[in-house]
Amino acid sequence: MEKVINSYEGMFIVSLANGEEAAKATVNKFTGLISSNAEVVQIDEWGKRRFAYPIEDMNEGYYTVVTFKSEGAFPAELQRLMNIDEAVLRAMVIRLEYEAVAKAAEAPVAEEAVADEAPAAEAADAE
Repeated sequence: MEKVINSYEGMFIVSLANGEEAAKATVNKFTGLISSNAEVVQIDEWGKRRFAYPIEDMNEGYYTVVTFKSEGAFPAELQRLMNIDEAVLRAMVIRLEYEAVAKAAEAPVAEEAVADEAPAAEAADAE
């Protein structure tokens, strides 16, 4: 029987109660777990963010989003492990309906396009 590989996205918020270094250690623990059991497409560490409302009497947390590809059993186990860990305030793993692909850096391309258009605009004004 052929293994079915799906694309998933997991987001988790780590408590900053023990400091930012402890939060980064927890993030590294879970990203390492994901990379050892799945193919990591992209890891986005959003860093320290303020909550819209207090969670467990805290106003800030360390956000991380991981996009990965794996078999169907691993995301449920990952969600279970995140819910057990007391440092993780909130966690969610969802299956993506599309194929996960790493996002390309768009900002440098946009800056080059603007730089290319500026001399052309100056030439048009000179005529």
